[in-house]
Amino acid sequence: MPISLSPVKPYCYTIFWGKSSSSSSIKTQEFLPVIELIKINRSKKRKTCLFIIMEDFSELRFNGFLVLVITLCFSSSPLFVLSEYANRVVTVTDDQKNSNFSTNFLFGTASSAYQFEGAFRSDGKGLNNWDVFTHKSDKIIDESNGDISVDHYNLYLALYTNEKDQNPIYEEGLGVDSRNTHTNRWRNIEFLEDIELMDSLGVNSYRFSISWARILPRGRFGAINSGGIQFYNNLIDALLRKGIEPFVTLCHYDIPQELEDRYRSWLSPQIQEDFRYYADICFEAFGDRVKYWGTLNEPNVVALQSYQNGLYPPGRCSGVFGRCAFGDSKTEPFIAAHNMILSHASAVQLYRNKYQEEQKGSIGIVMNCIWFEPLSDSLADKLATERAQSFFSNWFLDPIMYGRYPAEMQDILGFRLPLFSENDKKKLQSGSDFIGINHYTSLYIKDCMFSSCPGAKGASRTEGFAYLTGEKDGVPIGEPTSMNLYYVHPQGMEKMVTYLKERYNNTPMYIAENGYGKLNNGNAQVEDSLNDTKRVNFMSSYLDSLANTIRKGADVRGYFVWSLLDNFEWVYGYTRRFGLFYVDFTTLKRTPKLSATWYKNFIAKNKATTRSTLSATNNQQDPQNYAM
Repeated sequence: MPISLSPVKPYCYTIFWGKSSSSSSIKTQEFLPVIELIKINRSKKRKTCLFIIMEDFSELRFNGFLVLVITLCFSSSPLFVLSEYANRVVTVTDDQKNSNFSTNFLFGTASSAYQFEGAFRSDGKGLNNWDVFTHKSDKIIDESNGDISVDHYNLYLALYTNEKDQNPIYEEGLGVDSRNTHTNRWRNIEFLEDIELMDSLGVNSYRFSISWARILPRGRFGAINSGGIQFYNNLIDALLRKGIEPFVTLCHYDIPQELEDRYRSWLSPQIQEDFRYYADICFEAFGDRVKYWGTLNEPNVVALQSYQNGLYPPGRCSGVFGRCAFGDSKTEPFIAAHNMILSHASAVQLYRNKYQEEQKGSIGIVMNCIWFEPLSDSLADKLATERAQSFFSNWFLDPIMYGRYPAEMQDILGFRLPLFSENDKKKLQSGSDFIGINHYTSLYIKDCMFSSCPGAKGASRTEGFAYLTGEKDGVPIGEPTSMNLYYVHPQGMEKMVTYLKERYNNTPMYIAENGYGKLNNGNAQVEDSLNDTKRVNFMSSYLDSLANTIRKGADVRGYFVWSLLDNFEWVYGYTRRFGLFYVDFTTLKRTPKLSATWYKNFIAKNKATTRSTLSATNNQQDPQNYAM
């Protein structure tokens, strides 16, 4: 077992190795690293320390694994301990240091309504754009949908009676709501399964989104759905009873289909009024208990995937970007983005003027943030790298924080970039209390303004003349993953956060998503999925990088791993698994992976056990009173 270290002073660690008791799948001599390295307090007796550690890991539920405990003492802090197998690396952090995470730091897990809830036509919910898209599009690689997903709507809390649905719902060729038969077996069971899973991890926050179409099935053109209000009231109260803070996103990709049918949703300024109306209802209904609001999740991804590449609903694109029936990839992404920026501003302005003083919450936006490295040391590639940021995350954040688009976008796009009116600029003065960062990967950037990049991704004017690639001289920027252009590059976390800190005056930040996706090999590979050492290594290295930037002064106040559960991963369907808990998509049974236990112990070690002191109070108001 080769060890890399730098001599300073002695350190002792206990390393846990798991040996499979099944010789059919693994040789009895082979040992797999299944936990982390944990520093031993040398002032304690070894037996006592081992007893405490074994008590921690008694909740692993790794059937078929025997645990071997080895104590190793080093003359210095080891950087890495490598197994005999090059693809299994366990990162060691220096536990001599105090935690870089404050006691009120939010450690949580993240989810979204469409990816988790299921129950797509239950209790008055209307159709949203993803309901329609997944049933009618050929873009989902396994031809699946989120009709049931992981059935979080039903499994978070049993809200139903023994009565079975009598009349399955059919709508516009979408078929029967599968929940009617699929989840009857869960009725009459009083439990809070998914919230219990969160509680078992020791998290103090849960990031989830509200289904816009569950609250307003037809947008502002129809009534408020009391069933949707009740569902989220119950969810929020159940979280608070466990001391888990709700961190709520108003829109995570899904919008009522009614808005697309009426006026093409994000392509029309009318959606600003709809979003403000929807936000007003949510602030009124839930704001007494929700202290963290995100307006939009990854609007930069929506603008590009929905209106440039046509991969997300409504599937609009043109030219070299794809063969779509409708769309204009050169102009529509910027129109949609403009309306999303102003929708955010409208909601923030409303919250500040009407709710914030009394409710004492904060409101921000969540962006997908990729760290870009210049492919070479040339000035051209360095300038292209800055253009890439301007055409991706700064595209939204500059208007929100400074009231204007990045200079690089203005120079290159000219008339294609919409203008902000004086009234728009007043709205934008509301800014953002925080920046949510969804960070997974890093990429190289090559200049295409002064160099030829025919057909390359990012090479066009509308993309900023910046070619995106994951490789340099044939060598990837980090270990490739099962996701296209997702590489393991933990130093990108520190660099990304530092960049945002410096550009936006250290506005408070939350890592709203960070996680590792693994190819779903089917239930035959359950043991391999549970022993997710690569996810553990990913989380460990990215959190270590995050700790470095916090230590250097970045105002980061929370970290949410994507995701609590394996779930529906958009165009990847159910072919990728990001969860800390393995989900059998047939039975919906949840089983903890190694990463769940690792995260639990990481939180405990970093003093993130402080839980919310808020008490949950049931909302006794009639949900219909929220109509305005």
